[in-house]
Amino acid sequence: MPTVETLIPKAGQADAEGLRAFDADGLAEYVADPAHPWWRRRPCVLALAGRVPEHRVAGLIARVHDPRDVAEVRIALLDLLADRTELLPWLGHPDRRQEGSYGMPEAILKARGLLGDRSAAGGLTTLAASPWRRWRAVGEAGLDALVARYGAGAVLSDVGDARPEDRAFRVRMRHRAGADVSDALADPDRAVAYLAQSLLTDPDRLRGHLDEAPTTEAKLWTAYALHRLTGDAAETRAIHASLGRPRVEVAGLDEELRTAIAQEYGQHCEERSDPRWRIEAVCAGPPVPPDEDERLRRAVTALTSAGLAPRPPVSCGEHNRQGGGTYHVIGLGGSGAEADEDEDGSEIFISTLGRFVTSHEPEPTARAALEAAGFRWIDRVTGAIRVTGLCVYHFGDRDPLDVATLLFHWQD
Repeated sequence: MPTVETLIPKAGQADAEGLRAFDADGLAEYVADPAHPWWRRRPCVLALAGRVPEHRVAGLIARVHDPRDVAEVRIALLDLLADRTELLPWLGHPDRRQEGSYGMPEAILKARGLLGDRSAAGGLTTLAASPWRRWRAVGEAGLDALVARYGAGAVLSDVGDARPEDRAFRVRMRHRAGADVSDALADPDRAVAYLAQSLLTDPDRLRGHLDEAPTTEAKLWTAYALHRLTGDAAETRAIHASLGRPRVEVAGLDEELRTAIAQEYGQHCEERSDPRWRIEAVCAGPPVPPDEDERLRRAVTALTSAGLAPRPPVSCGEHNRQGGGTYHVIGLGGSGAEADEDEDGSEIFISTLGRFVTSHEPEPTARAALEAAGFRWIDRVTGAIRVTGLCVYHFGDRDPLDVATLLFHWQD
């Protein structure tokens, strides 16, 4: 006869079907005992969906209340017990603001929404506007529950439209009701405008809106939405030209750097990016695929000729033992294990975005050799130029980055 232990022999190896067939009372009893491993208790919670024994509810709620219990179990229990109104006083208590366990503040907000607490609407709209998909889904679930219970009008009245996240919620509700949200392309918050363009589906309506859009930025969002639907770069270029080819001017950023950065990041930048970067990238078209092997061979040859004993190039992901990015690393001096242990060894970075190279140190000999071979050395002054208006994800942040980080970008 199966047991919880045999159905979940190791973390991440739960037999979901077997757990669903397991006695509900036994599962609830197991979950209510914090002495059991959390990675076994959480799958048991999921398997209790729709069949919680009434006499076990109080014990499960006690687990939700206990801040010493594992957050993953408490969060799963909040979803499981989303119809238990006796949770509301605890959920709405000011002490909940002190919840520090990862994911619990968001789960509490969602639970309040699921249980019909309209005072949670403002917090839920903030969650629903999060750049993190996980939290966005949590916020939307809570808001959807409130809308299902009270109607969109009541919830919209609760949140107002003063904050960008409130207006984003309004755009989603209007779109869900079948309304045209083209006017939101002129919203002063770019995340709201980005959301609006992502919801539009009629190319002809967008073409008509080009004349109606009140600002250049709104027209650019219109052009971007149109290109998303049609893929017609020629039409986008014509619109861009009719607007005077607006672009974000960045002091010190020359055309070679600008083109490389725009082509790599412009079309897939973060929501709050200036739409001028997006349209510039569309108009520039995709870059010509480089011959990276040839570029790396040329770099190694130049460094070898300079007597710097370069080691074989490795990708930035291999160099950092995880992730990936837009450059390769060539170590100088030594070889094999000796080089791996040499923490002070010089390293040259070769960008995949063009002929750009750099290092943490000035490296005058390497610089001269590489420049003679046709490469462009990115010094500290050039590398420090911040590319304004272009928001790129980098280790949790979604803000404009400097030239060096964009040309030599690594993300785990």
